[in-house]
Amino acid sequence: MALSNEHIFPDKIHAGCDEAGRGCLAGPVVAAAVILPDDYYHPLLNDSKQISEKKRDILRPEIENQAIAWGVAFVWPNEIDEINILNASILAMHKALDMLKTRPEALLIDGNRFKPYQNLQYECMIKGDSRFTNIAAASVLAKTHRDEYMVKIHNEFPHYVWNKNKGYPTKAHRAAIEAFGASPYHRMSFRLTDSQLEIEF
Repeated sequence: MALSNEHIFPDKIHAGCDEAGRGCLAGPVVAAAVILPDDYYHPLLNDSKQISEKKRDILRPEIENQAIAWGVAFVWPNEIDEINILNASILAMHKALDMLKTRPEALLIDGNRFKPYQNLQYECMIKGDSRFTNIAAASVLAKTHRDEYMVKIHNEFPHYVWNKNKGYPTKAHRAAIEAFGASPYHRMSFRLTDSQLEIEF
C-alpha cells in the first residue's frame, strides 16, 4: 500500500506519532512526533518494520532535515514498570509532542490507544505507519533513535547481545538473562525468562 499525505484533518497542521520498543524486555520505549511538509516524498519511506536497517539509517537524517518539526522522547524501564507499557508508550508520545517547535493543530496516532494531548483533535490509525507519511516518518525516527541507544548500552552488558536483538525477546536474550540475571536496563514487570512460566499459578 502506498503512503499517503492525505489525512482526515485537511488544512490543519498535523503531526504523526509512533513508538518503538513496546515489546522489548530491556531498554526504553521511544516515541517520535513529526510534522512534514504536505508534499513530502521519499521513495524509501515506509513503516520502519518493513524496511531494512540500512534504509532506515538513510531516511533518518533526510526526515530530520526536511521535517517542519520533529521530536523524539524516551521513557525508561523503571517508569515502564511503574505505570505499565501502554501508559509509558502514550507518555513518550506526549513528551515527543512537547518537543515540537511548531505546534500541531491535530494528531495522527499509530495504533488504537491514546490519551488527549492539550485538547488537540486526534485520530488513532491501525497500521498508520504503513498508510500515512508522517506516521511512517515518526516510526523511522523512533526506531533508529532507540536502536542507536541499545547499541550504545550493549557495550556495558555485551552478553545480552543488544547490538543485534535491540532488547527484543529472542531466545539468546532470554538465555542470557537466565545465565547472568537481569540488568538495570531490564523491565522487571515483564516476563524475562521462559522459566518464569514454571512459577506462575
